[in-house]
Amino acid sequence: GGDRTWLAPEVDFFFPNFPKLDKYFQQRELDPGRYQTSSSSGTLTLTNRANLKLSRGQHEVQLEIEKSVSPALNPLRYDTSAEAEALKYAGYALRTTLQIHGKSGDDTTRIGLWNLLQMPHGGDLLVPTTARSQPKIYMGTIGPEDLIVGEHLIVYKMRATGEHKLGVRATAVTGRAGYIYGSGNQTSLIVRNFSVNPSGEYVDVPWAELDNFGFAFQACNVNSQLGAFSELEYHVPAVASGSGEARCEDVSQVWAFRGPEAAIKTIARLLLSSDVA
Repeated sequence: GGDRTWLAPEVDFFFPNFPKLDKYFQQRELDPGRYQTSSSSGTLTLTNRANLKLSRGQHEVQLEIEKSVSPALNPLRYDTSAEAEALKYAGYALRTTLQIHGKSGDDTTRIGLWNLLQMPHGGDLLVPTTARSQPKIYMGTIGPEDLIVGEHLIVYKMRATGEHKLGVRATAVTGRAGYIYGSGNQTSLIVRNFSVNPSGEYVDVPWAELDNFGFAFQACNVNSQLGAFSELEYHVPAVASGSGEARCEDVSQVWAFRGPEAAIKTIARLLLSSDVA
């Protein structure tokens, strides 16, 4: 589990033999497990510099990723309802910056931050939308009993065996998504609050549709030899070293609640969508 920062496009950074999909490899410098760290006023900052190879252009880019973690206040702290008071809470804010250094083999290559939460398998992903929006299936087959698309809410029951991935366009995403799992008094709700800019360049694409841009949100369901987990993922508009905009900064929050199932559902309706069943 946990919170991880990767980079897009996935086809460039994770498929070294692309367009062949025979090998999926996480370049070790991207997430090396060793960072320069500093702390100030309750904020922990992690810095990583890396030289990474892009598979399509076969050139390297020199990047710096900085992540700062600090506490996030309970968004329900002024809510005096019985449901809010019945829940335990933990939360944090994540500030992530990406800086492209120097020159690369192709200075027009656009690179975007990609933040994901890995969570226990078997829960329900809740994605509020501005209007009805059919998700794009990247990988696997997701049955209609597991993917329910409403006028203002997508519910993805992440319980199937295998490996599956979907995406939702920036034009439809509201900037929040949640995940409910557990039952009874041990029901949990995780909410990610993030920025969406439909005018920005979201460069991650389905693996067989390399010109199909614009997806700000993704979800990945894994229940295979790789393990069993569910991922809630969002992207940040890309930057390029030759564009004059070689740096970007993103801020998001993660709010986590635990308590009785009825109270969790009530809070999900408040923070995500009134359509939550």
